[in-house]
Amino acid sequence: MATTTTSTGAASYGDCVAALRTSLSFLESSVSTLGTGVADFPRLVNVLKSVRHYELIPQPTLVAAEASLRDEIGPAITTLLDRADGHIARVERRIDALKARSELQQGRLLHDSSSTTPSASSASKRKPGSGSGGRGVSSERLAVEAKLKARQKEALQYSVERLELEVLQKERELKKRLDASAA
Repeated sequence: MATTTTSTGAASYGDCVAALRTSLSFLESSVSTLGTGVADFPRLVNVLKSVRHYELIPQPTLVAAEASLRDEIGPAITTLLDRADGHIARVERRIDALKARSELQQGRLLHDSSSTTPSASSASKRKPGSGSGGRGVSSERLAVEAKLKARQKEALQYSVERLELEVLQKERELKKRLDASAA
């Protein structure tokens, strides 16, 4: 019986040793795998340090930064917008003035061409010493003067309209400035 016990004990010890050796080999492979995984930690530390730039900012901090930026940049933006509006208004007034001047010049050219043509034709039609030619010339002259007066009236109406528009524009600018200063 003693031999059976020792042979059974030796077999069980042999099995234990074999299991221990396989466990040891698993442990060694685990340690080597863990070693290769941990070997890159110094580089990962450097990589993770640079990632800190992308951390989230709390909402109150973000709101405070936006308000600060708005307070710093707001007046400059308002000044630039006012300057741009003023420049645009000056350019629009210049365009209107040039249009009015162009229309006035066209009216003068038409007046000059119509006044030279009828007077030249009336002079050629007029016969010296005839009494009936004088009345025809005066009616032509009245018609030319009527046309001239009508053109002058149109030019004046246009000038009045332009001035009214400028007054409306000035009122709008004044309202904008008052609203901006009140806000």
